[in-house]
Amino acid sequence: MQEILIISNYYPPEKGAAANRIEQMALQLQKNKYSVSVVCPLGNYPKGALFPEYKGKFSVTENQNGIRVKRLWIYPSNSKNKAKRLLSIVSFATVLVLYLLFKKTPKKVVVQSPPLLLSFLSVAVLSLKKKKMILNVSDLWPMAALELNALKKGSLSHKVSLFMERFIYKNATVVLGQSQEILDHIYTLFPNKIGFLYRNYPDLDGKQLALTTSTESKIKIFYAGLLGVAQGVDALCQHIKLENTLIELHIFGDGAEKKEIEDYLKHHPNQPIFFHGMIDRNTLHSTLKSFDIAIVPLTTRIYGSVPSKIFEYGSLGFPILYFGGGEGETIVEEYDLGWVVPVGDYTALNAQIQEINRLSKSEINQKKSLIFRKTQEVFDIQQQVKTLIDQEVF
Repeated sequence: MQEILIISNYYPPEKGAAANRIEQMALQLQKNKYSVSVVCPLGNYPKGALFPEYKGKFSVTENQNGIRVKRLWIYPSNSKNKAKRLLSIVSFATVLVLYLLFKKTPKKVVVQSPPLLLSFLSVAVLSLKKKKMILNVSDLWPMAALELNALKKGSLSHKVSLFMERFIYKNATVVLGQSQEILDHIYTLFPNKIGFLYRNYPDLDGKQLALTTSTESKIKIFYAGLLGVAQGVDALCQHIKLENTLIELHIFGDGAEKKEIEDYLKHHPNQPIFFHGMIDRNTLHSTLKSFDIAIVPLTTRIYGSVPSKIFEYGSLGFPILYFGGGEGETIVEEYDLGWVVPVGDYTALNAQIQEINRLSKSEINQKKSLIFRKTQEVFDIQQQVKTLIDQEVF
């Protein structure tokens, strides 16, 4: 049985797309007879504080569904303060480097990027140990940081980030990109780099969760996920116009914008917007059975980014109201998964809301069925991983 190690900054019981993505990769490799281990921080995300079961501990070794999970110490933070966020990343990266230097590791290692510093240090150490490095790139940093105004072009931080970016792409044995844009960017830097598309498909066993379109008149749109700066759910609450419609917006999640969202709703109690906080994935899916439409927003078009919510909620049979630009637009339009609105254009968004308001429940139900059938054909993680194994990526 081949051994493989996955290095990630996120892993369940942490919530969010990043943790789910890495867990699905680990489970799929396990199904294909790999002995899989994961190295990650002590659980803290997205709260920015250690979960109760990890407090007071430096490291923990667990068995989750047959996956050996080694959790290392981290100074947790979800602060908007850049110095605190950097300190959090550096704290885990330091312990990780010592772990990789002095512990025996398999010949094959998957390194998740971003965080860029974490992937840079991992690749540097693993290069010294002559490992096969499979770099799994889910976002392009520092490019995404520039687009989110989290980094100033030409600054020292930007120059250092560019150096680290080129280093990890150059030294990785093979690159997995979650979007074609990611691979195209890497090819512009290293035309001969071996790369493969690796979409963030969920493993839902072909279940539509018995979605039942409610007979009540209300149309329930939901957002479920990270409440971060990139998603802009606080701005969405402030600009979306649901007055005089049959539409409600329901929000599930946690993150840096949680307090702002709660404060806005507290001062606007008549808005048909409901915040439910963070709940575990299985409970969330059960809760969403009678909901109608998933909204996927981003504050700006981020080159290379494709929100995994498109694949997860499309695979469950939910029409997608996509408000994020980029390659995500192409996917929603190509497979007729719902509606696309130009990123940041709230006038267009509210015009689309009015169009949705005119839909009957039977029309929504029909759209759900069509989307579910289509996504079962095209969003197949088991086949995706099997194909990559056949191509000797893993």
